[in-house]
Amino acid sequence: MTREGHQVTTPALPTSRDESLTSWALAARGGDPVAVDHFVRALQRDVRRYVTYLGADPQTADDLAQDTFLRALGSLHRFEGRSSARTWLLAIARRAVIDSFRHAAARPRLTDSDDWQLAAERAQPRGLPGFDDGIALDDLLAELPAERREAFVLTQLLGLPYAEAALVSDCPVGTVRSRVARARTALIASLDDAERCGLVDAMA
Repeated sequence: MTREGHQVTTPALPTSRDESLTSWALAARGGDPVAVDHFVRALQRDVRRYVTYLGADPQTADDLAQDTFLRALGSLHRFEGRSSARTWLLAIARRAVIDSFRHAAARPRLTDSDDWQLAAERAQPRGLPGFDDGIALDDLLAELPAERREAFVLTQLLGLPYAEAALVSDCPVGTVRSRVARARTALIASLDDAERCGLVDAMA
């Protein structure tokens, strides 16, 4: 574009949400408080959903999300934008959950549950959209093996590309694709079973 014979350069604007998030993270790394606020607010919901679906007790999900952001803000000086800021942050959230599980496993049991992680999964919040007849998606997801649940949540609920999900999960892209496919097959089968049971109950 020219104006009165002079060349005018228009700065490139981010073309996607992930590019915007990465731009904010890089600006926050430089000490921009507005960018820090944008970065945290934009990713709070994703981080909380992710840690919850990894099996975190909903009562501690907020604490884990806060821990994730504290870790991230303390490490921003090392973020170089090689992956999207969202991928980088979710990888930090994953480590926060793993550390939480290890800490909980090292403590004496405070309940009679045979499986503390299963008890946490059963306590997950209800009401996500996507299924009719009162069948909650999170109930069905809780039945999946942890690796398949994580891959499904990252790609289908949080919308990460498979390559980015592979970075978060620290596994090959093909493994993520396989886990998502198996998770989807299992969810459809569980949904069919639940609907059949509901039909039988209605006819009884």
